[in-house]
Amino acid sequence: MKLSRFWICLLALLLLAGCKPHAHGEPCGPASRELTAMDTYMAMTIYHQPREEAEQSLQQAVGLIAELDELLSVTDTDSELYRVNHSGGETVSLSEETQALLAEALALCKSTGGALDVTIYPVVRAWGFTTGDYRVPEQEELRALLEKVDYTQVALTEEGVTLPEGMELDLGAVAKGWTGDRLMELFRSAGVTSAIVELGGNVQALGTKPDGSPWRVAVQAPEGGYAGALEIADKAVITSGGYQRYFVQNGETYIHIMDPASGRPAETGLHSVTVVTDRGIMGDALSTALFVMGREKAVDYWRFRQDFDAIFLSENGTAAITEGLEDCFSLCGEWEDRPMEIIRK
Repeated sequence: MKLSRFWICLLALLLLAGCKPHAHGEPCGPASRELTAMDTYMAMTIYHQPREEAEQSLQQAVGLIAELDELLSVTDTDSELYRVNHSGGETVSLSEETQALLAEALALCKSTGGALDVTIYPVVRAWGFTTGDYRVPEQEELRALLEKVDYTQVALTEEGVTLPEGMELDLGAVAKGWTGDRLMELFRSAGVTSAIVELGGNVQALGTKPDGSPWRVAVQAPEGGYAGALEIADKAVITSGGYQRYFVQNGETYIHIMDPASGRPAETGLHSVTVVTDRGIMGDALSTALFVMGREKAVDYWRFRQDFDAIFLSENGTAAITEGLEDCFSLCGEWEDRPMEIIRK
């Protein structure tokens, strides 16, 4: 699960320059909408579009989010994903939307070597992160659950998806990123050239600010406040970190990001990983997967793909960024004078 609205925020969002009147003299943005969906806070703002058209675009966006939420919820008994998870090993036909999302999610699981695994849901539930009833499962229980964690056992064909009995899917690690991409498609088709959305901490921008300058996004520091600021245009900025959703038992801290190999919270020496990429679904998936990999393997993966950039905040108080962010990211606040490494190819 990605960070809440307070973990990544938009800097100076209210200070943006207003847009010029539309050619027909109609009032022109910004137009905003806030809502709660997919168990998280969401906000969308459109600029540089006549107000009536912007409001129509936002209404369509709300409808799209509701449609995706209804398809992908793991707890809603009417959802498509719930039907898949309770199919008893039978093949379930899928909507075009879910089919496409699941195909891409499985490809990302394979690409990350299973550091992302969309069948991890039973393990996450056993730790209490889906219910709030936190507990540390016994090793024997985890061993049994891990027998049902293996994305390679998900059979996706044109006819639908087949899960072995007892296996469950959870697309929460990719759903908000996918939603952000779909919103960008919707806005572009409506002629929107400047917009920004926040989906539970996932920030995704269309174009630039109305004045042509880049959007400015802040990355939260683990201890509170902000560790850095990032300037973007037409990018998604998505963070996974272990320092908001966690519980403490017998003096030990357990975070919500699970390692599919062990069935236990990932312990990699990282506080957070922020991924900057063209597509939200990739940022959503990779922010989790890179955290699970740990910095060394994550950097190897970045060098192999070279189609995203990343920010690593480590438990030792240092920061590292991939070279594509060298000119658009800077540390700030209490992190301003801390060491920051530039990771090069």
